[in-house]
Amino acid sequence: MRVEIRADGAHISGYVNATGKTSQPVITPRGKVVETIEPGAFERAIERAKNITVTVDHETHVYASVEAHTLKLYEDYIGLYADALITDPEVVEHGRNGDIRGWSFGMFNVVDDMEERAGQLPLRHVKDLDLDHITLVINKTPCYSATSVEVRAEGEIELETRTTEQKTQTTEEKPPFFDNSAYRARVEATKKQNGGKK
Repeated sequence: MRVEIRADGAHISGYVNATGKTSQPVITPRGKVVETIEPGAFERAIERAKNITVTVDHETHVYASVEAHTLKLYEDYIGLYADALITDPEVVEHGRNGDIRGWSFGMFNVVDDMEERAGQLPLRHVKDLDLDHITLVINKTPCYSATSVEVRAEGEIELETRTTEQKTQTTEEKPPFFDNSAYRARVEATKKQNGGKK
């Protein structure tokens, strides 16, 4: 994850999830498993989604979205990549202080295959999904493990959330440096001509 503090807010980018990689044990509606998101699943989810939002710690407040043109999402050969512009002062300050610990995402309508393995947790192959949101992890522990499995109020959508731990790199854009050495040289030359006065 990369966090850049600029004049217009915090630009946060990086891989939310690497496809084809096996997770740590996670709790799912099918029980405790290890899982892998198969390549192409995120790409199809992005194509289907009307809007995908950015939250903090899976809360409901929206800080950026595809619809508002403050979030860009795509899947490449590595996985799901996000680039978000956050203007909320509190989140920007968290970014400046290095408090953002990673990404998480929420998925539903999951299509999967279970692979039973002798003496090991089953391997869940996530073949397709709908992407509800991605989230910045500040107050939770990011480690590509389930932080929660929740049922929406209407009881129709079961939302699974995942986190992934990545090193966060924070940079801050500084105002352009003004080189006034030529100006100082002219002032000194003028002072000498005027007997030490400007």
